[in-house]
Amino acid sequence: MKCFIPGLFFFFLAGSLFAQQSPVPEIRYHSVPDFLKLPPNMYLGEVPGVAVNSKGHVFVFSRGNSTGPAYAASAAQLLEFGADGNFVREIGHNLYAWSFAHTVKIDKHDNIWVTDKGSDMVIEFNPEGRVSMVFGRKQEASDDGTGPLKKPSPPLPPVDGMFRQVTDVAWDAAGNAYISDGYVNSRIAKVDKDGNWLKSWGEPGDKAGQFNTPHSIAVDAQGNVYVADRGNRRIQVFDGDGKFLRQITIDVPADPDARPAMATSRGRQREPWHPARLGRFASHLRPIKYCLALMLFRAGSTSSAWTEEFWECSEGPASRLINSGGFTK
Repeated sequence: MKCFIPGLFFFFLAGSLFAQQSPVPEIRYHSVPDFLKLPPNMYLGEVPGVAVNSKGHVFVFSRGNSTGPAYAASAAQLLEFGADGNFVREIGHNLYAWSFAHTVKIDKHDNIWVTDKGSDMVIEFNPEGRVSMVFGRKQEASDDGTGPLKKPSPPLPPVDGMFRQVTDVAWDAAGNAYISDGYVNSRIAKVDKDGNWLKSWGEPGDKAGQFNTPHSIAVDAQGNVYVADRGNRRIQVFDGDGKFLRQITIDVPADPDARPAMATSRGRQREPWHPARLGRFASHLRPIKYCLALMLFRAGSTSSAWTEEFWECSEGPASRLINSGGFTK
């Protein structure tokens, strides 16, 4: 039976397999060419985020709809498709928070959450597509000095309620949200189900509880928080209050023949991706590996950001996961 495989299953599976260096089981996959039916004159840009709700609807957070100058243009568009791939609607058209798309996720109530790296904001939409909560604040266009965030050394201290290039979000059983923040800040923020700021933890560095680009985040059934500490090539595990529990490091030698090219075309083999998304764990990335790699931190389906191909995974024996741990957006 085909299904979208829960991410944490592969999270634990991958950690165990990496540790033991044992052969990797194969997982069957099914390719659906041209699955998404876009309206005329609408196109996908890079797709950093894909999620699926309880009805099987697919939500795509694309760096399409680009407007503005050649550099630092706004590039974010949230699209919904039915389980059959037919276009349903655009959500948040011209939303103030749209700047540079990063992730989209669906919570257990089918609310839609997006993180926008460019505006430093996290938005929750209800299932009807209305904004429910807003976290963080975009720089004011009229303010003197508004522009790309600087990265001074030593870094500026984080500010409660504000983010600097936020990356991802996940929830525990009580509805608390954990937000990874991010490319400039190096911490995890925790807010309750009503949006009240509870705490944050983390600082720049490579020791336990420190981060170098906390890029993705997930929470298991016991409330443990898994953070993809990308720059440190590891996954750190915390309890819900930020207490460090353990870490998973994955250091797989890069293929000496790997090239950084990302280009592909129909009928030709995909080139390797740059190995950075979940921690520069390896070099080669094929479509099935891409599917599994994203599932380490995202329950649901995933997509190829560059060729707009969607891959649906199913239970059963399957294809090489170990040598394809990470990639970048």
